[in-house]
Amino acid sequence: MPRLIRSAVLTNYVEVARSVGLDPHRMIAEFRLPPTSLTDAEIKVSATAVGQLLDASATRSGKLDFGLRLADQRTVANLGALALLVREQPTIRKSLDVMVAYIFLHSESLLLTLRERDGEVTLSLAFDIDRLVRIRQGVELGIGTLHRSLQHLFRERWKPLAIYFSHAAPPKKDVYRKFFRTEVLFNQDFNGIVCASRDLDVAVPAADAKMARHVEQYLDTIAARRNTSMTASVRECIYTMLPSGLCSADTVAARLGVDRRTVHRHLAREGATFSSIMDSVRAELVTRYIANQERPLASIAELLGFSALSAFSRWFKLEFACSASEWRADHAGGAK
Repeated sequence: MPRLIRSAVLTNYVEVARSVGLDPHRMIAEFRLPPTSLTDAEIKVSATAVGQLLDASATRSGKLDFGLRLADQRTVANLGALALLVREQPTIRKSLDVMVAYIFLHSESLLLTLRERDGEVTLSLAFDIDRLVRIRQGVELGIGTLHRSLQHLFRERWKPLAIYFSHAAPPKKDVYRKFFRTEVLFNQDFNGIVCASRDLDVAVPAADAKMARHVEQYLDTIAARRNTSMTASVRECIYTMLPSGLCSADTVAARLGVDRRTVHRHLAREGATFSSIMDSVRAELVTRYIANQERPLASIAELLGFSALSAFSRWFKLEFACSASEWRADHAGGAK
C-alpha cells in the first residue's frame, strides 16, 4: 500500500505554481492527484505522487527553491487536528514531543525525531517513501514548514543555530539565508534544525491543559480507527475540518467518499442530523476554548469554522441563551 499524506501539504500550491509560470491543475492531473486536494486539506494522497509533483514543479519552472516558496506562509495550523494538541502544550519542548509522537497522523511517510546533547537540540526530518523519488523539494518544504511552525509557537523572533540539508547546495544560497535567517549547511548527514536546548523551555502563552487532554484523547481515537458508525465518522470529519472554514455536509460527504444524501440517510437511521452533530462538536469545543481568558473571541470563532465573529456570536446566543462575553464572565472563576 502506498504511504499517504494529508493534502494540506499542497496548501498554496496553486498560487506558488502560477507565480512561476506553471498550470497547477495540469500539474496535479499529470501526477494523478485528485483536484480536491487543492481545496480540501484533509484528503489523504500518495506521498510519492506529491514528491514527484514538487520535483517536477521545481525543474520545469527553474526555481530550485520551489519547496521553500510553498513553506513561506505555513504555520503549525498546517498540521490540522494535530495542531490543536501542539498549541495547547505548556512549553515548546512539550509541543515538539507531541509533534514527534503524532506526526504520522499528518503523513505516513514523515519520520520526525528529536535528540538533545551538550545544550543543543536536533530536530531531524526523514522521508519514508515506497520507491525512489527525488525528494529535495519535499525535504525543503518539510524543514521550511517546521521552521515556520516553531516561529509561530514562539510568537516572537526566534533564530535556530543552524539548518542542515543532506542534498547539495544550490547555485545561489541567498534565498535560504533570507528564509531561515541563520547558517544553512548542505551536504550534511541529515535534514533538520539545530537550536539551543534552553529555547525549548519557553512557555506557550495560552496553553490549556484540559483542552490538551481532550484533544489527545480524540487523536488517540483517530489513531486507533475506532469509528464504526456514520455519526462517528461525520463527527471526526467535522472536528478536523472546522478550523479550515470549509466544513459542510457536502465537503464531509466528499471526504467520506459518498454523496450528501447517503450521509443524511445513514445519520437519520442513527437518530442524528448533520446540523445536530455540527452544533454538538462546536458546543463541546467552545466551552473549552472560551474558558481560557487569554484566547480572543475572534480566534475562537475562527477555530470553530465561523466566517465572522458576528456569526459565531449569533450561534452562541442561540446555543447557550447568553452572549459569549457573558458566559466567559460568569465562568471566569472556574477557569482560573
